[in-house]
Amino acid sequence: MRDLVVFSHLRWDFVWQRPQQLLARLASQFNILFVEEPLITADPARPPYIDHYVWYDTDGVSVRVARMSVPAQGRSWIGHGDAQTADTYEELLSDFLADQGIVEPVVWFYTPMAQHFLNVLEPELVIYDVMDQLSAFKGASPELRDSERQLLRMADLVFTGGLSLFEDKKRLNPNTYLFPSGVEIEHFAQAASPETFDRPVELSRLDGPVLGYFGVIDERMDVGLLAHIATTHLEWQLVLIGPVCKIDPAALPQADNIHYLAMRSYEELPEYLAHFDVALIPFALNEATRYLSPTKTLEYMAAHKPIVSTPIHDVKALFGAVVSVAETPDAFVAAIRAALEQPPSAHKRADELRLLSRYTWDAIVSEMSGLIEASLEEAVAEYAS
Repeated sequence: MRDLVVFSHLRWDFVWQRPQQLLARLASQFNILFVEEPLITADPARPPYIDHYVWYDTDGVSVRVARMSVPAQGRSWIGHGDAQTADTYEELLSDFLADQGIVEPVVWFYTPMAQHFLNVLEPELVIYDVMDQLSAFKGASPELRDSERQLLRMADLVFTGGLSLFEDKKRLNPNTYLFPSGVEIEHFAQAASPETFDRPVELSRLDGPVLGYFGVIDERMDVGLLAHIATTHLEWQLVLIGPVCKIDPAALPQADNIHYLAMRSYEELPEYLAHFDVALIPFALNEATRYLSPTKTLEYMAAHKPIVSTPIHDVKALFGAVVSVAETPDAFVAAIRAALEQPPSAHKRADELRLLSRYTWDAIVSEMSGLIEASLEEAVAEYAS
């Protein structure tokens, strides 16, 4: 199998999302090395080194995970594009790849800030999978936008995780393809029948309808909307499951009917989703959400939960036939009330099934694989000529 080296700003063992869903499936076709950002160690005397481990799925398919471990140097975080560590990381990774026998791999980027690794690689193909508009995120490097333009121009293939991202990136690379994030239907369909799971302890204490969300809680969250929902309907219970990142937890609204349950594993999510009465997509409209295409939309849908969302462009464009989109906080509350009072129509259920069948991770990986193979064959033909 060919080698596939992936550079990511996300940890493999963080929230199970697009990179893990795609790469765990591609691991049956490629030998995958997932290269994370540097990990800071507590030992100031130990020089930087490459640390790695192997992740296995239940079928024995594996992904190798590697990252450089470095002394703290007075900092709590070091990214891929850090000027002080980039040369060291390149050198260590080059030696590691040589030890592993990895030569001329396919190279896959999730962050443009890692493109400097191309200095020590001779890639057979360069792929950029754009899952977010990273330059719009809180704390993003000012260099990120220029780095992305460079990567878009050199990439052989560009995949985008949403319609807005596709429209934006297509301008700089004609080999850009739209692949909205998908869904593992069987996993989340377990939640369609609440009796499948015992009610989690945290939910068993709650009286009244459960309005649920799972995912990262960060600057994209409309905290004012959450507060409005909680204060206008004290009998509704807001349950938010996920890690709090890049914002002060103290800035989140607090109320007796708002419950932050922290991160749960991917395997556990159906247990909680099964007991959501309404599933929420409560994102603010800001620069960080302008290109957002929430994966959770399809995951909620697979459990046949009524979904209420703020007017995120991709949600409206791709899933408007199923999701109730509310333009204002009052309209959002009204949409929740309607979802609680009205059973789903047969027409909406048919639309759900149509969308779910179109956006499965297996189908997405199959189509991506076809594009990769065609590009590799084209590259070989060009070299031979």
